Amino acid sequence: MKNKKLEKGLIQVYTGNAKGKSTAAFGLAVRAAGHGFKVIIIQFMKTGKYYGEIPGLKRLSPEVEVYSYGREGFIHRSGAKPEDIALAHDALNHAEKVMLDPKTDILILDEINNALFFELLTVQEVLEFIEKKPEYVELILTGRNAPTEIIEKAHLVTEMKEIKHPYQIGIGSRKGIEY
Repeated sequence: MKNKKLEKGLIQVYTGNAKGKSTAAFGLAVRAAGHGFKVIIIQFMKTGKYYGEIPGLKRLSPEVEVYSYGREGFIHRSGAKPEDIALAHDALNHAEKVMLDPKTDILILDEINNALFFELLTVQEVLEFIEKKPEYVELILTGRNAPTEIIEKAHLVTEMKEIKHPYQIGIGSRKGIEY
C-alpha cells in the first residue's frame, strides 16, 4: 500500500435546510485535487444529468471521479420505488469498494442523508459502512436531515441554516448557481 497523504482521515457531515451542503463538499474536492489527493464522489438520488458540477468536477480528472446513482423524477417518502432502494444500495456498495481502495484519499457521499430520510438505506447500514472506513480516508456525508447517530460519529458537523433565499421573492433555480 502506498503512503497516504492523510495520516488521519476524519468524518465530516454537511446538513441543514439551506443550500450549500454539496457545494461545500465539492469545494473541498477542488481544494484536495489541487494538492494531488484522489477524491471519489458518489451521488445518491441524482442522475448525473442537469447538474453543472458534474462536467465541472470531471475537468479535475484524474484526481476527482464522480459517480451518480439515481433515476429521473422525484422520490416521495411514502413511495420510494424498489429501483430507488436498489440504486442507493448500488451506490453504497460502490462507495465501500472505493473507500477500501488504497488510492482513495477522500470519499464524498453526496445526498446520503437524504437517502436515509427517504428510507432507501437504513441508519444501521450506513453506520456499518462508516465502521469500515480506513484510518487514512476522509469521509464526507451531505444532505438534509442527518440522523443523530451519523452526527454522533462525525468529527465535524456543519449545519446550513436558511436565513433568506431568492425563492422567497419568486426567483427560481438558476443554471450555474443552483444546478
